[in-house]
Amino acid sequence: MAVFVALGAFLMTLFGGWTAQRVTDRRHLVLGLAGGLMLGVVGLELLPEAMEAAGEDFLGVHRALLLFVGGFLFAHVVERLLAVRRAAHGAADADDPHHHGRDAGRPERAPEVGLTAASAMVLHSLMDGIALGAAFQVGGGMGATVALAVITHDFADGFNTYTLTSLYGNDRRRAFAMLFADAVAPVVGAASTLLFTLPEELLGSYLGFFGGALLYLAAAEILPEAHHEHPALSTLLCTVGGVGFIWLVVALAG
Repeated sequence: MAVFVALGAFLMTLFGGWTAQRVTDRRHLVLGLAGGLMLGVVGLELLPEAMEAAGEDFLGVHRALLLFVGGFLFAHVVERLLAVRRAAHGAADADDPHHHGRDAGRPERAPEVGLTAASAMVLHSLMDGIALGAAFQVGGGMGATVALAVITHDFADGFNTYTLTSLYGNDRRRAFAMLFADAVAPVVGAASTLLFTLPEELLGSYLGFFGGALLYLAAAEILPEAHHEHPALSTLLCTVGGVGFIWLVVALAG
């Protein structure tokens, strides 16, 4: 049953990515919505689940919160290292007569950052599938509740996966490849629960770490980019709407 329900998550993820790809002429709105969806997923879903599942405190701090901060710092360090590498490459190309004026005024983007972030989304979707399978092992009622949350918010996952991959300079082929991987992941995760059960504390620790990394991408990259060229009220409303959508999903699932 869990694998069959996960097929709904597969289709919803593809639909979310298709939506992100179709509205490229309103890129600032896409990024504003993506930032709101990511903020909502982190604050209203990932972090509460992580704090419930991650277990006891570590040196006076809740383990999930410690890993949340660690995930934020990890994403920041990775992005800075890649930016330094990119800057060094740009300096090496400074003598290229075709380099000057190319992508003038546009921020430098490291495709590796987008692929890393999208890979984290794929891993998150895999965990969604595992959670779905585990919920159906507990009972039909629990499975239905988790299924509602997973299928609905996988639209946001697909939307964010395509947006993150393409935002950092990856071409459409790579963006669609990561989108497809994200769509398949919950099906694989649900099927894997037929073979093993993931310890609750490990799942909670992962959710805390991933939530911190995702918050960094939303706050330091996605939202500033959304308002860079279009500081419009409509962009802000899309961000608030993204948070509200995730709030509605969490409320319906609860």
